[in-house]
Amino acid sequence: MTVTDRRGLPLSNATAACAEALDAALDDALAFRGDPVARIDEALAEHPDFVMGHVFRAGMLTQAMETRIYGAMVDSLEKAEALWDRANDRERAHIRAVRAWTEGDFHGAVQRWEAGLVQNPHDLLALALVHLTDVLLGDIAGQRDCVARVFPLWDESIPGYEFVLGFYSFGLEENNDFSRAEEAGRRALALRPDHPYAIHAVAHVMEMQGRQLGGVHFMTSRRDVWAESNFRNHLWWHLSLFLLDLGRVDEVLSIYDHSLRGSGGAGEKYEELDSAALLWRLNLVGVDVGRRWADLADKWEPSAADTLYAFNDVHAMMAFVGDRRGEAQERLLTANERYLEHAGDANAAMSREIGLPFCRALQAFAAGDYRACVDRLLPVRYMTHRLGGSHAQRDVIAWTLLEAALRAGDGNLALALANERCQLKPSSPQNWRLVARAHVLRGDQERARRAWARAESPLAA
Repeated sequence: MTVTDRRGLPLSNATAACAEALDAALDDALAFRGDPVARIDEALAEHPDFVMGHVFRAGMLTQAMETRIYGAMVDSLEKAEALWDRANDRERAHIRAVRAWTEGDFHGAVQRWEAGLVQNPHDLLALALVHLTDVLLGDIAGQRDCVARVFPLWDESIPGYEFVLGFYSFGLEENNDFSRAEEAGRRALALRPDHPYAIHAVAHVMEMQGRQLGGVHFMTSRRDVWAESNFRNHLWWHLSLFLLDLGRVDEVLSIYDHSLRGSGGAGEKYEELDSAALLWRLNLVGVDVGRRWADLADKWEPSAADTLYAFNDVHAMMAFVGDRRGEAQERLLTANERYLEHAGDANAAMSREIGLPFCRALQAFAAGDYRACVDRLLPVRYMTHRLGGSHAQRDVIAWTLLEAALRAGDGNLALALANERCQLKPSSPQNWRLVARAHVLRGDQERARRAWARAESPLAA
């Protein structure tokens, strides 16, 4: 008798207990709770020839983007490859994808998972890995379209539909289809209120639309649901963005101290990424964060020379320049320069095009050479999606460029950049503060006064 998962997909070398463990581990992973890898490890201890167990383990570990995880990922892949002759076509598609990943061909991995999805549109693991990898790579259209290709073949009768809705919500949001994105996200939450990724997708919609007060209410009213999830650090960061835009700095610092850094984290790089991203934004608005940079830089130092993922490297550089750790900065830059001399993988392109220019711009900014920072960032401002992450995360590059222009005394450029931001998000107090400062530089006190007034009462404008 063929053993299948909850969506009817056959599993090789599996027992009913294996299928149950796989379904539970996948549910935990997509709901950001528990320890999905530990759960599948228990099944593999009892059934070491369970192909999809090794496939699941290897696939989920691709998303960590940490050097310390790499050996475990390769080990799982090799165990799956050893079972190749006993694997079915779906499992082989996964094995091919992870093998491409280990070789640095992240785009090739996506293509292999996508090929498997064409044949098995209910392969929720493959869909999750394609979507999440597209986020890592900054493939904006791919984040949406990987779901769109299978979406009509899913409905509420199929287990995991709420996760498909969550993925689609985020993909739609990143492609600026905000109304449909919010609808999909709220449908996902109606099916599963404890769905952190759907909460995250709706928060992104509200962030992009400048709905700060609504965003604070949306996040805080659901805090009991998400504050214990493995995604909590990133969701605390999202709440902080709304508060920072509103100028509620004391609340932002409290979140940093007691939630981002005080909760013990989720055991993933998100803790350091979100912490660095938040401290750098506080730096841009002139907040003295005291010893916080030093404590965070201590966390980043061991991975200074990893060169595994450019998105990580730029956040490490934020911490190093924030704490003025010159040696760590040079170690990161030297490692990346040597890596680019011989590397031809997907991350090499990300590092060369955006990662290193932004790292050097951060150095220039911290050194007070604001004109150099502008000169490094202005040419790449429309290429930043290649760094990976979301629009909200990458906005730190545009904000750094604008702040550097202001501090360099370039009122004309600063006003042009600030006007851009206000046209996209006219309800943002922070954007109007930037416009006001640019007008001051240009000597237009009346326009500056009106912009300051808008900053004080954005929702009345």
